[in-house]
Amino acid sequence: MKPEYQKYLHLLRKMIATPSKSFEEEAVWFLIDDFLSREGIVHSMVNGNILALNKGYDSAKKTLALDAHIDTVPPAATYTRDPYDAGDDKDTIWGLGSNDDGGSVVSMMAAFAHFYRKELPVNLLLILSREEERSGPDGTQYLFREGFLRDSPDFPLPDWVIVGEPTGMRAATSERGLLVLDGVAHGVAGHAARNEGVNALYKALDDIQALRSFRFDRISPIMGAVKLSVTQIQAGTAHNVIPDSCSFVVDIRPTEQYGNAEILGMLQEVCTGSELKARNLGNKSSATYPDSPLLATAQALGLETFSSPTTSDWIRIDGDCIKMGPGDSARSHHADEYIKVSEIEEAVGIYIRFIETFFTITNQA
Repeated sequence: MKPEYQKYLHLLRKMIATPSKSFEEEAVWFLIDDFLSREGIVHSMVNGNILALNKGYDSAKKTLALDAHIDTVPPAATYTRDPYDAGDDKDTIWGLGSNDDGGSVVSMMAAFAHFYRKELPVNLLLILSREEERSGPDGTQYLFREGFLRDSPDFPLPDWVIVGEPTGMRAATSERGLLVLDGVAHGVAGHAARNEGVNALYKALDDIQALRSFRFDRISPIMGAVKLSVTQIQAGTAHNVIPDSCSFVVDIRPTEQYGNAEILGMLQEVCTGSELKARNLGNKSSATYPDSPLLATAQALGLETFSSPTTSDWIRIDGDCIKMGPGDSARSHHADEYIKVSEIEEAVGIYIRFIETFFTITNQA
């Protein structure tokens, strides 16, 4: 690792030692605040999110944003290491949030600092957001969907966004959305020995079978078919009582071929014994614009592009985006999470080259 980047590795180790579950990010928020202040980077705390603009910000210019999240999921019960101990291995940084999303956070911070004091043809906006893992209301949802960036006199609504997530620095040009449905079937309670009542569990099972058999006709050329899984079910209070209620949860990963409200309507038609309610209809599927300079930059650098099966802050950003960051998505949300020091060093270099090439391409447009 180049000497000038060692401080970012040190910051990442400190972040790992600081619990920062979604909705509880304050301590890591202060760590980053202190780091940026010592680096002389002017920044603001906005509803628990950290925002910074390049020193020569010009409101007449368009803006490229670098967005990564500072929160983590809770540690998995199967950790064999201390999830808050990054270890002392010089090649590997262990611990909760190292891969998802600490590697992207510090790599984007280093790339942003590289350009911070330079005269730029396009503004740079650094966004370190909260609550990504739980789709909370105060993170990217607040900044983009609730209109803070649209209405702020101090920060622009970016024209383009690079979302930092562990992709092995491949460029994700699309990702599935997320639609979670809560299903409830109602019956009539009775004594099991006397064959009384109407069994809500059976009604729910009929609808679950209907969901298992359902097929979405429209297939995305870039993402394939919509994916649907029933992931939870709950019913009953005692072994001898016919349940009068049964609830279940459906996890759906939409493509650009269907809107979330459309999917809800289609599935409600086949679930005749249960009522389906969406937790959130706003987590849409996303795709980089076909004529995007982000896509042109990835192609110019020879970066591999792919369609991501996982969601990110991208689902809350209405605009032109690409998703790219160090690490491997397969390590996320698993015990003994880690990231390689070489992956972070590579990411900083690729981000810098990407931004430089992006500047050239947008200037030629």
